[in-house]
Amino acid sequence: MSKPKVLLAEDDVTMLSLLKTLLNMEGFEVAALLAEADVPEALRTEKPDILLMDVHLANQSGLDILDEIRNTQDVSGVRVIMSSGSNLKHECMKHGANGFLLKPYMPDELIKILQNTLNLPEAQ
Repeated sequence: MSKPKVLLAEDDVTMLSLLKTLLNMEGFEVAALLAEADVPEALRTEKPDILLMDVHLANQSGLDILDEIRNTQDVSGVRVIMSSGSNLKHECMKHGANGFLLKPYMPDELIKILQNTLNLPEAQ
């Protein structure tokens, strides 16, 4: 079985580095975007199983990007987990997110939500 692929849209380079390391250790393939990246285009190029995206990106709104994804036919079905330091779960879910993580979160919270959203068996 191939590794599930996670696309990261996060503008904090330290967080990005930590997430890449953690997810690689947990058996995920990981691709990361620069803060200014065109996320829908990256979805077409990378073809991830899931997108983990910060609500507040440097010069972009994660919610606006999520709206664009949900309204663009060829990428609308990608699963999206949003994250933020503010509790915006209700708003993210209203915009079509598949899940939400409140920062700071523990690594096991991230892995659990990814496994659940991707319908993966939990590691023993």
